[in-house]
Amino acid sequence: MFHVGDKIVYPMHGACIIESIEDREVFGIKSKYYIIKMVLGGIKAMVPVDKAESIGIRCITDMNGYDEVVKILSGSYRAMEKKWNKRFRENEAKLKKGNIYEIAEITNYLYYMDRRGKLSTGEKKMLIKSKEMIISELALVKNLCYEEMERAMEEILNICEH
Repeated sequence: MFHVGDKIVYPMHGACIIESIEDREVFGIKSKYYIIKMVLGGIKAMVPVDKAESIGIRCITDMNGYDEVVKILSGSYRAMEKKWNKRFRENEAKLKKGNIYEIAEITNYLYYMDRRGKLSTGEKKMLIKSKEMIISELALVKNLCYEEMERAMEEILNICEH
């Protein structure tokens, strides 16, 4: 169980902070809910406490995880499926799981392909989403505002020409 103030990741939405834990009645059923505030846009949401694990909510990574993500983002990309539609489906499934290392690999590859003008419209949107998810989490790890981490992310991605 998470506590008020915990920094978590909500898959497909990015990093969040638990603002409170409240009893709420939804559709006539009373349950405990995490009231979370998302780093991206400051949107608030309710997540049922008993569904958090099955949704894939997890604690943010630590400094070792941060270093590993930077290593993935600044290193050579890992080859992915050649057919864009199959690759898109595989990457979408990975984004939904919320594993930061897989998201870093997706971001690294899509960034590389985007620099060469080889992304479909859907993959361009996926690149934006994957970057946002990583930036939101790493910003909390480093105690930076989103914009500061966004600038750092661009520097990290440009370290290596892949």
